[in-house]
Order: sequence, then structure tokens, then C-alpha cells
Amino acid sequence: MYYIAILALIGLDWLTKYWIQTSMALNDTIPVIDGIFHITYIHNYGAAFSILQGKQSFLLIVTGIAMTAILAYMVIGQIKKKAASMELWSLALILAGGIGNFIDRVRFGYVVDFFDFRIWPIFNVADIAVCCGCGLLVFYVLIWEPRMQKKAKEA
Repeated sequence: MYYIAILALIGLDWLTKYWIQTSMALNDTIPVIDGIFHITYIHNYGAAFSILQGKQSFLLIVTGIAMTAILAYMVIGQIKKKAASMELWSLALILAGGIGNFIDRVRFGYVVDFFDFRIWPIFNVADIAVCCGCGLLVFYVLIWEPRMQKKAKEA
């Protein structure tokens, strides 16, 4: 199920980016809620918050290594039955988002971004997946897993 979700998120990311690229000109903006939320088509040549601008080779290498490690951990965790469902879902989200943006970097040398809340850097579906996955992983590691370990010791 995790792998189907990964493929679905990659597909959704690709479809939204394709729609933006084919229906808007670079730097065009469409106000959805004027001054609050716009659809703005940009190219991001860096990572999150546009850091590491122009370091595409570095970003490709680091992302490739990270995505390979996450996938290997997921597969091994499932085979050995040692990874929890919440942990695997968080990693699936991170992996899907990472692959979505990796595809852009390989194909174009930049990432297509378009969700523009005006008070936050412009982002895309892949970024949402990575952020949700990271948030879920932090929750799992800091709150859920310690509670489960405590309950197991009490039983």
C-alpha cells in the first residue's frame, strides 16, 4: 500500500506541475484569494526556501542517496517486520516528495513551484508530501514510539 501511495503522490505532483507549465508563463500569477493565496509559476534552482541555489549536482547526489536509503529502510523494515506503520507512512511521504522534486531536477535543472501564500516561499505538491512526512516522522519518534515502548514495559 505504501508503494501505491508513493506512485500516486509522484503522479499527482507530476500532473500539477505539468498543468502549471502548460497553462501558465513563467512568473505569471493567478490570484485565488487576492493578496493571500496565488498560483504563481516559478523555477526553483535551489532546495527548500531556495537555499543552495545553483548547486544542482550536489542536490541530485544528496537527494539520490537519501531516497535510496529511505527506500532500502522501508523494504528491510517491512521484510523484518520491524518498522511501524506510522513510520513507514512518514517515510513514504518523504520518499514520494523527494522523488517528485528529483525528477524535476534531472529533467529541467530546477523544480517547478506554484503554491504561493505570499508570506511563505512558493512550493509544490512534492514539498507538501515531504513536510507532512517529516512532521509525521517527528511525531512518531518523539511521541508515539516512546508511548508504545512505555506501554510494552508496563504489560
